[in-house]
Amino acid sequence: MAENQREVIAELKDVWKSYGDLMALCGLDLEIRAGEVLSILGPNGAGKTTTVNLLLGLAKPLQGSVRVFGCAADHPKSRARVGAMLQISAVPQTLRVAELVELFSSYYPNPLAAKETLRIAGLQELEKRPFGELSGGQRQRVLFALSICGDPELLYLDEPTTGLDVEARRGLWQQIRTFVERGRSVVLTTHYLEEADALADRIVLLNEGRSIAEGSPTMIKARVTGRRIRCRTRLHTSEIDGIPGVKSVSSEDGLVEILTSRAEPVVRELLMRDSDLSDLEVIGAALDDAFLALTTKQEAA
Repeated sequence: MAENQREVIAELKDVWKSYGDLMALCGLDLEIRAGEVLSILGPNGAGKTTTVNLLLGLAKPLQGSVRVFGCAADHPKSRARVGAMLQISAVPQTLRVAELVELFSSYYPNPLAAKETLRIAGLQELEKRPFGELSGGQRQRVLFALSICGDPELLYLDEPTTGLDVEARRGLWQQIRTFVERGRSVVLTTHYLEEADALADRIVLLNEGRSIAEGSPTMIKARVTGRRIRCRTRLHTSEIDGIPGVKSVSSEDGLVEILTSRAEPVVRELLMRDSDLSDLEVIGAALDDAFLALTTKQEAA
């Protein structure tokens, strides 16, 4: 189904929210559609967590409306159909994994079977372990299990993989995909742009409380005209920076990375100046390039 044909299950309309003199959201419009992963991106203070708190009914807008499944966000009918994994979560350390799942499942009218929750979260081998004895990645998987045990139609994940190593992060990505395959919807806030690129159907980029870009990861990346060149060269970065068309250049562990508007003339110039150039790679602009370019442009404006 096309993105614009999917049912809107939650929305913010002209929402303003402040904390004292700090304006967190400024007239934000946002739609969440059935069967999608929506990633909300933005620098610190952009309004990501405030948006999630409004959708959960944990905060009230100064102006505008917030609706979830046709009701106010804090209405019991809405809350029974959503789940959340927030940045700050605490559960009893001495309870075993299966006991925690059974306890949290009892809060919902039609929860998943405990075995199904454990399967989706990849916790079958850990169900008898006390929460306090788990590693950081295992604890995140338990918190994910507790967020889905009520069989929510809409799931909020606020920075779910912060602090995890690469292996644990990718493991949680797979659990999120398994959940979405059941026809559910996810709102994901993250600092990891690779995470949004891997999981999201649609991205909304916030900056200073406003939406400055929206679309698929491919559409967002297309907003940036540029290519990325990677290579190993004896040329100094200051010399490369002087080549026409080079926007930026950096070097780490002997690998040079160049951002340019036109890759071909820059590559030709590099080869002319260094005949021993090696490990040459030219790729399209990444999501982090678009993120930096769009936020920098908005701040300059």
